[in-house]
Amino acid sequence: MNRILVGVLQVAGLGAMALIGLVDVTASMSVSRLFGGQVLLAVAAAAVWLPHYRPGSRMLPAAAIAVSLVSLTVTAMLALADPYGGLWGLAESAALLVVLALVARTAQPGPAVVALVITGAAVSVMPLRAGHTTIYGTFCLIQALGAAAAIGLGVTLRMMAGNRQRALDSVRSEQRAEFARDLHDFIAHHVTGIVVQAQGARFVAEQDPKRVLLALEQIEQAGTETMASMRRMVGVLRDPESRPDAPLAPVAGVPELAALAEQFTAAGGPPGRLHLEGDPHGLPVEVSTSVYRVVMEALTNVRQHAPQATAVDIWVRRAKDQLLVRVANDGPAPRPSLDRPGYGLVGLTERVRAAGGRIASGPGVDGGWVVDAVFPL
Repeated sequence: MNRILVGVLQVAGLGAMALIGLVDVTASMSVSRLFGGQVLLAVAAAAVWLPHYRPGSRMLPAAAIAVSLVSLTVTAMLALADPYGGLWGLAESAALLVVLALVARTAQPGPAVVALVITGAAVSVMPLRAGHTTIYGTFCLIQALGAAAAIGLGVTLRMMAGNRQRALDSVRSEQRAEFARDLHDFIAHHVTGIVVQAQGARFVAEQDPKRVLLALEQIEQAGTETMASMRRMVGVLRDPESRPDAPLAPVAGVPELAALAEQFTAAGGPPGRLHLEGDPHGLPVEVSTSVYRVVMEALTNVRQHAPQATAVDIWVRRAKDQLLVRVANDGPAPRPSLDRPGYGLVGLTERVRAAGGRIASGPGVDGGWVVDAVFPL
């Protein structure tokens, strides 16, 4: 979606530059030494911001510096030789302003400062190509103010993107810590059971060898399940900034969904109807707790974004090798909101992926809003 939006903006920018370029060409047709040169300079400046640059790009400031130095050289030659009067290249000025905003938004900080200074100077002194009178000095000041505004816009967008990324990282870190706390109870339970069964097997080994075999089978099963969960937990805790020493929280999973639906209905929202297919017990704890979080977040979103909904249906179906979850309501689709940037869904996606699952949300076929999640068993 972002790529499409950027493409649309680029096409719109090129169209605006083409219109401005017609004015430049018309005004400079009588000046043979500049005719055509303005077009080439504008095209070169626009070619800088057409490619897609990654954050921290080094190529972008290098290209901006190269084009700006050419522009400064042309300005110096025309200003020192004999200013011709008229327009100095409005399309080129507009293109360089876009370059300034893009460099301030995307480029690596060190090279970006150099590129901003050189490009800003190129934009500011460009009217001197046409003359040295007071009016052209005023135009220089106006373009300098435009350059400052473009840089300010780019810096603002850069700060907004940085703040959002920090917020997303914080949400992901909190989800990892919460996941680890949930797994702590599960692993502690199984490890304790393994120890107790091993101690009991040692005492009954001589009296009842068959019971020893049964205990060993149970130990093997518990150990296998615990090791699988431990592997997933290591993946969740790949971030060294996670907080494994945070206070433990009680584990809530699929068996507690009925109580969650009742609480949701009792709180005054639309009735929550739970549909369970298959045995909800014996699920891996990372799957069970993640399902609970998916349903809880979906119900929270219904209360916040779909107060007109008349019912919420929760389906949990246990198949042979996967667990399917769906939460659907018949209210209108939520509208984007600036005061609610959707960090809950981001954190939920991180948690579901950590458990090996997939999650998606969107409008339902018959209207309303649907949240779907699939977890491997």
